[in-house]
Amino acid sequence: MAKVNMDLTNEEQSMLAGDCGRAVQIAMRILAALGRIYGAARLIPVRSAQIAGVSYDNLGEAGLAWLSEMAGGDGHVCVPTTLNPAGMDLENWRTLGIPEDFALKQIQVIAAFTRMGATPICTCTPYLAGNEPAFGESIAWAESSAVCYANSVIGARTNREGGPSALASALTGRTAEYGMHLSENRRPGITVDVQAHPSGTADFGALGKAIGERVEALGRKPIPWITGMNSASIEELKSFCASLATYGGLAMFHMQGITPEADDYPPHADRTAVTEEDLQAAKRSLTDAAGDADFVSLGCPHLTLEEVARIAELLRGKRVTKEFWITTSRAVKAIADRQGYTESIEASGAKFAVDTCCVVAPIRGRFRVLATDSAKACYYARAKNQFQTQLMDFDLVVESSLTKRTEGNSQHTKVTPSPDRGEESRSSQI
Repeated sequence: MAKVNMDLTNEEQSMLAGDCGRAVQIAMRILAALGRIYGAARLIPVRSAQIAGVSYDNLGEAGLAWLSEMAGGDGHVCVPTTLNPAGMDLENWRTLGIPEDFALKQIQVIAAFTRMGATPICTCTPYLAGNEPAFGESIAWAESSAVCYANSVIGARTNREGGPSALASALTGRTAEYGMHLSENRRPGITVDVQAHPSGTADFGALGKAIGERVEALGRKPIPWITGMNSASIEELKSFCASLATYGGLAMFHMQGITPEADDYPPHADRTAVTEEDLQAAKRSLTDAAGDADFVSLGCPHLTLEEVARIAELLRGKRVTKEFWITTSRAVKAIADRQGYTESIEASGAKFAVDTCCVVAPIRGRFRVLATDSAKACYYARAKNQFQTQLMDFDLVVESSLTKRTEGNSQHTKVTPSPDRGEESRSSQI
């Protein structure tokens, strides 16, 4: 990529010179460096930021030290800014079995972000918790599934930022103009004909895996223009976005008749097809457990209110027999409280894990088999925590939490040979 000197405004030059404090100066250095690397001619304003790298399980002591330095450098965010999931429920971490030493470190992380003015809403679905951009707006988001959702489903514009660059944009209100911020880079590079009939979050996650791996194998990661889909719910699309980003490293797709920019483009000449057999093969590859799950989790990405309501309906008057986490944002949980959903769910013995999820919490070694509807959760359960996994349809995940554990068999899932685990060596931003 060509390296150029960006045209900085007087205000931006002042930030870079340190006139607005040490934290803003560091932020401008980050943005200027990214701009030079990617050939950006200028910085552009952003309307919001969403910062990843919030869990202490991912940050570690070095990350906490850097955040503390930034928070002590007179920096304050100048656009609405939310955070990715933390490593624990910030209020009920003891109920979830989080060690106190970890909790103290995680609280320090959130405190650093809060001192800089970030809103301590920790969620991978900021668009469901008040941080929803408009079509065409430039933003600086870091969480991979949210980036894919914002670009594709909302039609906002963001690159797949890292935690430091998203924080830099929050502190300056700017980002370098390259990548997904430019119309020419949002054009599709391959047509994907879906000759299958996915239905529900598990199917859409498997579809994202099938398409993501197909596109990644090309080596150039073209934006897919997807045809053959008649409809997709918000829940199905967020599942698809999470999987496509995890298994394909993609920040955007177009879905004919569904996403807002798809009809701006004709089908691309390069084509591939995903059949029903491909979809089912992807779904089977996400189950490698030989026995029932001892850990059940829904909410990767974080649940909508409608999904919480469905869980409440399925659990009403029943008792779970396994550790069952319902992960969502605190904003959605607050509405669930008022609607009575929380009372029904917690009466069953299931636990809300607000602010966090099974991907970023420090749970390695606590469980053996995860049951979920999330293809992304399966990836990280294997790669990060060495769990075995069972991908199930949403309702069956809830049902599995009610059955007694038996070793060597599963009542709901056909056991298949373990897939090639080479995919787990890839680095994929959470």
